[in-house]
Amino acid sequence: MDVKAQQSKLANNFGKLLRDKFGKGPEAIHVTISQPYVLVYINGFMSAMEQVLLDQGQDMTVKKAREYLMKSLDPEFRGQIKAITDMDIQHLYYDWNLANQTGVLVGVCPELPNGGTHTIASYDGKDEVHQEIIRISEQAEKVPDGVFSYLLSPRALIVIREGILVPIEKQLISLGFDESLRIAKRQLEGDMLINSTHFTKILNAVVQDVFVDWDFTLDNSVISFILKPNEA
Repeated sequence: MDVKAQQSKLANNFGKLLRDKFGKGPEAIHVTISQPYVLVYINGFMSAMEQVLLDQGQDMTVKKAREYLMKSLDPEFRGQIKAITDMDIQHLYYDWNLANQTGVLVGVCPELPNGGTHTIASYDGKDEVHQEIIRISEQAEKVPDGVFSYLLSPRALIVIREGILVPIEKQLISLGFDESLRIAKRQLEGDMLINSTHFTKILNAVVQDVFVDWDFTLDNSVISFILKPNEA
C-alpha cells in the first residue's frame, strides 16, 4: 500500500473510531505520513452534547472530558497506525481548537528511517521559526533546552521542544495536577502562538490552526501548525 492509500485508509478508520466513541464523526480528516511522524488533522468535530456545554460556558468541562476520552483511545490509534503503516508509535500528542471545531493528533515513531527526517528538516525560514518559538516559550515558561522542527508537508509543520518545564510545574505534576496543568498551558501558549503574526510572514503562509501538547514524563512538547501556503 503506497503512502496516499495509507493516509486515506487511516483517515477512514479514525473517522469511524471517533464516530463510534463520541457519537458523531468529524466532517473531514486529513492524514499526513512523513516518517517518523504521522499527523492527523480533524475538521468539523463537535458532538451535540459538547455544543450544549459550550453554549453554557462550560469549556473546561468539554476539555477535561476530551482529555480522558483521548487517553482511552490512545491504544486504538496506535494500533491502527501500526496495522496500516507498520510504524510503531512511541508517543501520541493531541490538542483541540473548540472554537474552530478542529483537532490534531501527532504520532511519533522512535525509529528514524533512512532519509525520513533529513528530507523534512530543511525548509525556508527555519531559524526564524525557532527564534519565535524560543521567544514565546520564554514568555510562557522558559527557554527550551532544544528546539527542532519538521515541515511534514506544505500544509503541516511540527515543532518539538525539549526541556521546557519549570520547577513549579514539575511539582504540580508530582502532586497529580498534570491534567489541569496541561489545560492551563494549552490556553496560555495556544493563544500566544496563534496571536503571533511572525509565523505567517516567516513561512509565507496563512496559519489556519495551531495546536500544542506535552509529554510531561519526557519533558517535551509538540507544536503543530496547519498552514495554507500563499500563492506565488
